[in-house]
Amino acid sequence: MRWTVLDSPIGEFSVATDGTSVCGTHFGRVDAAADEPADAVSRQAVAELRAYFAGELTPFTVPVSIPRGSEFERAVWREMTRIPYGETSTYGEVASVVGDPGAARAVGVACNRNPVPVIVPCHRIVGAGGKLVGFGGGLPRKVKLLELEAGVALRHTWAVG
Repeated sequence: MRWTVLDSPIGEFSVATDGTSVCGTHFGRVDAAADEPADAVSRQAVAELRAYFAGELTPFTVPVSIPRGSEFERAVWREMTRIPYGETSTYGEVASVVGDPGAARAVGVACNRNPVPVIVPCHRIVGAGGKLVGFGGGLPRKVKLLELEAGVALRHTWAVG
């Protein structure tokens, strides 16, 4: 696994690739992270993340591989990728979609265990009534990510900018 770090509006952000796909992201700098991407997948991931943070990219296309996680966690992570850019879903709604309506807390645990935050958008999952609760990167980062996406979505809706 090779780590690359980039500066972003939410601070340093590290991305790991295995040569064929992204297999991890991390808020902050990982000790082994390089400042320059080492391979084509790393270059694509860094370019897409920079475009995302600049409000120029809404869907990620870089390949992602998550080799671990329970069946339930993997179902939650798949569902995260289906939440439209600029929108949110609640822990309870996601629990219902993945087939266990009483598992809102377990969805929160799966969000916390998401090995590829931002690209697999766990920040789009909020508490009941839209309440901002829990985020592995800290609530201020979650707010910035949601504000970024909401602003871009609004500009697209109104064809501004």
